[in-house]
Amino acid sequence: MTHTISTQSNHQSKSQKRKKFKRKQTLQKASGVIAPRVKKVGGDKFAIVCVDPAKARSEWMMADYYGNVLIPASTVEHQPIPIQLAIAAIKQAQQQHQMQDMIVTIERTGNYHLPLQRAFKRAGLEVRIVHPFATKQYRMPADAGNKTDATDLAAQHRAAVAGFGLCELPLPLNYQQLQLQVRHRRDLVEKSSGLACQIKEHLNLTMPRYAKLFSNFFSHQAALTIAVETGSPEQVVALGVKGMGSLLRQKKILFQSATTEKILAWAQQAIQSPAPEATRLRHAIWTDLYQLYELKQLKINDLEREIAGNLATTSYIRLLAIPGINVVSAADFAGEMGPISHYANANAITGRSGLYPSRYQSDQTNNAGGIVRTSNRRLRAAIMRIADNLTNLNYFFQARGALQLSQKVDKRAIRVKTAKTFSRLAMACVAGDQPLKHPCCRDPNSIIEKLRAFHYQHRTTPDVALVDLQNTVGQLPLATQGLEAEAVSLSLENYARSRRGPTKLGELLPLILARLNLQTPPSEALVDTEPSQKNAPAAHNEDLGSAASD
Repeated sequence: MTHTISTQSNHQSKSQKRKKFKRKQTLQKASGVIAPRVKKVGGDKFAIVCVDPAKARSEWMMADYYGNVLIPASTVEHQPIPIQLAIAAIKQAQQQHQMQDMIVTIERTGNYHLPLQRAFKRAGLEVRIVHPFATKQYRMPADAGNKTDATDLAAQHRAAVAGFGLCELPLPLNYQQLQLQVRHRRDLVEKSSGLACQIKEHLNLTMPRYAKLFSNFFSHQAALTIAVETGSPEQVVALGVKGMGSLLRQKKILFQSATTEKILAWAQQAIQSPAPEATRLRHAIWTDLYQLYELKQLKINDLEREIAGNLATTSYIRLLAIPGINVVSAADFAGEMGPISHYANANAITGRSGLYPSRYQSDQTNNAGGIVRTSNRRLRAAIMRIADNLTNLNYFFQARGALQLSQKVDKRAIRVKTAKTFSRLAMACVAGDQPLKHPCCRDPNSIIEKLRAFHYQHRTTPDVALVDLQNTVGQLPLATQGLEAEAVSLSLENYARSRRGPTKLGELLPLILARLNLQTPPSEALVDTEPSQKNAPAAHNEDLGSAASD
């Protein structure tokens, strides 16, 4: 009985401490608060410089906290000398009016705001970013239907006063490169997909239903070569099985006799249909498009190798331990997220990506409208793509999705729940220091082996692959390194037994195993797949517990 009372008192004291350190609420955005600084120096001694950028020039003005204009709206060209003159004018006005504190706010406008942002930072000025939505909302009440540079500057000043001039954390160079590479790859993939549709459209007119013979038409070298060299069912019939076989052997392309027999059977049926007009011209068009498609595929392959190298220098490489996540999807998520230290918890990830319920409430009206529309769309898309992969490839999420479908849960809600669970897993996996303990990782993938298989598929040179694998070892927690050493040892044994695959990549495994064994303490060389709760940090277990119950 005494033990029960003491336990309850201890629980009450802990809950009281938690309430005591609860963060104080404020109406301003956390990264945009300027009220304490204004209170310290006074509103008439706090200056705000507002900049409304465009492609070649920008409008700017300077006013104090209360809105008294110190420098009226002016135009600055995006050239070194005009920008230096504008900075000199700002500093002169700061001395003239005895301003003790000052910030510069720039509206985010594509990439047009970057030259001025860099120039002001080099000049030692504090630069903050205002979202165009904030400018619009603060312009509409004062200047409805009147959108000019002057009204935008005034609205931007009001937004900064209200705490919507936000500080941006600096993005390390490897994350900047990863973000640009991932976005460039996504653009190339979308363009190559459009080319693939055009190719099939023209091919279907000259060789009807030929592409449907193969589920992987664009990766089937034998089928593509015959289509390029013949161009019509008549020529396929003229070649016959032997002619197609000799053609493929001449091109040094591996094939099966069943493939040529299938193509010949198709051609004998397709030849009975009337031939379309301009067959040769359409054949020339789709073969030209296919050359462009091949070039884009080669560039995508090169980009993915570079992306893997940058991903290996970040802690997001740990996400490969989750079945259903590959190098490209992990890099896509990492490039849009930035360093995990920029996020306080998993809710910060879903908050930035807009994966939380939209709500409209006024008096007795309280309507739910799905998820919010305003968000970081690129980050949301990256998370939703991973959610789709987990639903299709991870047994835990497959089973949970099937159960929710049987309970008549909306498919869109299932996707969002999976994305929410992944955000918690990502926070625990990337920011934690223990192997991931969650039902979706009962049989975790080997990160080293997954990355080695990726480089094998992309035909990466051994020296580049070795650097990436060694960088990956440096990003692994100590407890995970023991598991990876076991996986690499098993792969090395299988490689020595079978003697299959690329010899040079196989020779890298002993080097990686040696580094893993050197960096892993003897007591932690073998770590259980599911460590006890004592060894896991509290925040890690809380995140995973909430993720499992999601």
